[in-house]
Amino acid sequence: MSGTVTMHSVFVYGSLMADDVVRLLLNRIPQTASATLPDFHRFSIKGRVYPAIIPAKSDKVSGKVLFGITDDELNVLDEFEDVEYERENVQDSSDEKLQTKTYVWAKKDDPDLYGTWDFEEWKQLHMEGFLKMTKEFAEELNLPKSEI
Repeated sequence: MSGTVTMHSVFVYGSLMADDVVRLLLNRIPQTASATLPDFHRFSIKGRVYPAIIPAKSDKVSGKVLFGITDDELNVLDEFEDVEYERENVQDSSDEKLQTKTYVWAKKDDPDLYGTWDFEEWKQLHMEGFLKMTKEFAEELNLPKSEI
């Protein structure tokens, strides 16, 4: 062990833009910055309250980057995003062309993807219920494995 800790940057564009959701999952709010991801589109998903992004030329997704994410925190985010998403390396559209990770919807031709997902609408309509679900998820994740 060299003692070095790998830190990750993660571009978020849905429920993870809400500090309350991030705090429940990571027990802290990392440093963040607004960011735009070029050549992707943020869709709503039929029957779900969270969004998906897939590649889309000449479109863009606004969101933010979470900085200083540890390996353990990245594992928590991987669990939270589940198998429907694939973690990919991308770069934002800033002058610095920041290299970051994000979660892309795995099923690119999913017929349940439609329209454009709206964060403000989600906050008003779905955030309260989503926070309850996230709290339960975080509690289950933190249980000793023998209790699950």
